[in-house]
Amino acid sequence: MAKRDTSLVGVPCWFDLSTSDPAGARAFYGALFGWDATEPNAEFGGYFNFTRNGELVAGGMQAMEPGVPDLWSVYLSVTDTEATTKAVEAAGGGVIVPGMAVGDLGTMAVFTDPSGAAIGTWEPGTHLGTAVLDEPGAPSWFELHTRDFAAATAFYQDVFGWQLQAQGDSDDFRYSTAVAGDTEFAGVMDASSYLPEGVPSAWAVYIQVDDVAASTAKAVELGGAIAEPAVDTPYGVLARITDPTGASIRLRTQPS
Repeated sequence: MAKRDTSLVGVPCWFDLSTSDPAGARAFYGALFGWDATEPNAEFGGYFNFTRNGELVAGGMQAMEPGVPDLWSVYLSVTDTEATTKAVEAAGGGVIVPGMAVGDLGTMAVFTDPSGAAIGTWEPGTHLGTAVLDEPGAPSWFELHTRDFAAATAFYQDVFGWQLQAQGDSDDFRYSTAVAGDTEFAGVMDASSYLPEGVPSAWAVYIQVDDVAASTAKAVELGGAIAEPAVDTPYGVLARITDPTGASIRLRTQPS
């Protein structure tokens, strides 16, 4: 079991679902990924956690704003939300949700980077975030698809201290990975050439599965849809699905 290193600042540490159908989402992801779900917590607006084999994986909540599409959000670990907020504003980002204490669990905030992608932060208290990575039913990669690659990469370097390694720097493939020591923990993709008009920059989460084809078929059986069919790449077999209310999440097998 790959445990998450809770000491690393600036790495993705949590992701959660804003959904118009919490009960349906609990059933869909439970059947698809083997996740269990805690009971909605009335103290925190009905928020609930997804777990797998007793380990925290992700969160979920009732969508609060009518008309906003259901979606998964990514949170980066920080040690000082107030200082991060100042750094975000100085680097050209915006504030969607100011720092907010969530009981003794931690402090959350949500920002936009200069390319328009929403990114959350989590300053952990008793809730340390996603407990496991890189196993079936757990996240295996986090990736920003951005319309402004230069502005986005500069922002995450300035605000979160990211060290970036270029994997490609052509108009056909411009991609960098964020690293901490020998560990790669996130990617940034130049999506300016393929994002449809009106589709904003956004973060994506990849869930590891044993068989992408079987998982996409299962998603459809459960009422979801295939948004991007399975493709075999050097980074594993990849696909993108949507759940029954339209929230998008990606699937990945580990490369052989």
